[in-house]
Amino acid sequence: MNRAALKYALCASAVYMTSALQPTAAADCAALAALTLPGAKIDAAESVAAGAYTPQGGRELTNLPAFCRVHGIASPVPGSQIGFEVWLPREGWNKKLQMIGNGGYSSSFSTSELGDLVRAGYVAVASDTGHSGNDPDFAKGRPESIADWGHRAVHESVVNAKRLVQAMYASAPSRSYFKGCSTGGHQGLMEAQRYPDDFDGILAGDPGNNRTHLNAGFLWQFIANHAPGDNANPIIPDSKLPMITASVVKACRVRNGKEDGGLPTDDFLTDPRSCDFDPASIQCKAGDGPDCLTAPQVTALKRMYAGAADSKTGERIAFAWPYGSEGLGARNPGWSAYWSEPGKSQQPVRLSYWRDWAFDASWDWWKFDWSKDVHAADAKLAPLINATNADIETFRKRGGKILQYHGLADPVVPPNESITYYGQVTAAQQKTNPSLKVDAFYRLFLVPGMTHCSGGPGADKFDAQTALEKWVEQGVAPESIVASHIIEGKVTFSRPLCAYPKQARYDGKGNPNDAASFTCVDDGRKRSTPEIGPNYTRTK
Repeated sequence: MNRAALKYALCASAVYMTSALQPTAAADCAALAALTLPGAKIDAAESVAAGAYTPQGGRELTNLPAFCRVHGIASPVPGSQIGFEVWLPREGWNKKLQMIGNGGYSSSFSTSELGDLVRAGYVAVASDTGHSGNDPDFAKGRPESIADWGHRAVHESVVNAKRLVQAMYASAPSRSYFKGCSTGGHQGLMEAQRYPDDFDGILAGDPGNNRTHLNAGFLWQFIANHAPGDNANPIIPDSKLPMITASVVKACRVRNGKEDGGLPTDDFLTDPRSCDFDPASIQCKAGDGPDCLTAPQVTALKRMYAGAADSKTGERIAFAWPYGSEGLGARNPGWSAYWSEPGKSQQPVRLSYWRDWAFDASWDWWKFDWSKDVHAADAKLAPLINATNADIETFRKRGGKILQYHGLADPVVPPNESITYYGQVTAAQQKTNPSLKVDAFYRLFLVPGMTHCSGGPGADKFDAQTALEKWVEQGVAPESIVASHIIEGKVTFSRPLCAYPKQARYDGKGNPNDAASFTCVDDGRKRSTPEIGPNYTRTK
C-alpha cells in the first residue's frame, strides 16, 4: 500500500477506519508517516528489526520482536504540543493496547516498559505529557501545557495510537489498558473521570490525584521543619528519620500483629491508621543525640503528623504522611526526598509549581497564607489537574474496571488519599445505583510496608496487571493478589494483598513467610481515617 492510499483512508473519517490497511512490508512502517491525523502529525515512523534496539537517549533493549516505532505530536489547541510514542508489533499482536504512565512532572517514560510490552504482543503507547523536562517550570509562558500535563496528553496520545492501530492492522484493539503509578496513577484516575471511553481497564498505583493539596502538603513539611525565615537549618535532620521510623514500628508493633493482621515480628506496620505514636516518647532527656529528639524536633514532628491545616478555620487541607513512612535510610529516604527540593535544600520542593502555575515569580513561601492562598491555587488549578471527581458512572457503564493499589508506607502520596477517594466513589455509587456495589468495577488494594510504588520492608512485588486483565476479559474480580518481598533475587516472604477493606490474617498454623498461610478478612473494625475539611473537599 502506498503513502497516498494510507493518507486518503485516514482522512476519510476522524473515527476508526474500516478499509484494509494491513501493511505487509517494512516500508509500510515508514509509510505511516504520511497519515493525516486530526489535530496531530506523525514526525517519525521506522521499522525496527527483531533483536536489539537502542532508543534515542535510552539504553539498549534486547530480544525484541520486529515492530514499527511511531512518534507523533498532537496539538489539540493552539499552544499545545503533546508528543506520543507508539510501538506496534509486526507479528503476533495480541489484539491489545497498553499505555504506560509518567512520573512526577517528567516528560520521560520507560522505554524498557515499552520493550516488555511489545515482547508480550501488545501495542505499547507512551506520552511526554506535552512538554520536555521534569520541572514544573515547563509551564512558564505556556499555559496550555498545564492542561496537557493535567489531563489532555494521555487522552490525545491514546486516541491517536488507536488510529495508528487501525491503520496498521485494519482492526481496532479488542482491549485497551492503562498502567501507571504516582503521576501515572493520577493519569489513570483522570482518564476514568474525564475520558471514560479511552480504556477498558486502568491500573492506578499510589496516585497523586489530589495534586493541588498534595503540593500544599509538601510545602507544609518544609515550613514545619524550619524556624520562620530560616531556610538553611532544618529542625529535624534527614539522619534522624530512620530512628523515628524504628521507634514508630516498635511502639505500634503489638497492635500491628494483634489487631491488624500482621505478625509480631514484622518490621513495618500492617495498618498505620491503628498507630498512635507520640513523638514525646523519644524526646531527649538532656541535650541532643542521634537516638532521640529535642523539644523543638518533637514539636516539628507533631506538626507534620497533624498535616496541613487552614490557618483560620483549622480545617485539614491535606493528609499527613503515615506512621512508618518517615525514612528507612539511603535507599528509602522517606520524607527527606520531598520536604525540600533535591539538590536545593534551602527551598521547598515544587517551587516552580507555586511560582509558574499558581502565583508568580515573586511568591514567597514564608508569606504563604494557609487559607486564602490555598483557595486561590485551588480555584485556578484544581479544575485542570485534580483527578478527584467521584462520579465515574460513565466509565462503569461501558464495562470499565479500575484496580488501584497504594503503599501504606508511602512517603510521597499519603495512602489516605486513595482510601478517601475510594470512599467517595462508593458514596457516589450508592446515590446513582444503590443496588450495585462499587467493588463490581473498582477495587483498592493497600500494600503494607511498601513505600512509593515499590520498595520498603513489606511485600512490594506483585502482578496486578494480570489480575486486571482477567477481571476485564473474564469477569473474574480479584479478591487477593500475592505479593512478595525479594532480596537479591530470592523471595524472603510473601503475603496476600486483600481487596479493601479486607486485611490479611495469619492462620496461626502454616509457614508465616508464605502467603498461603494468610486469609483475607474484614473484621468490621473501623479504622480512623481523617477527613479533609469541607471547604477543601473537591470531588468534581
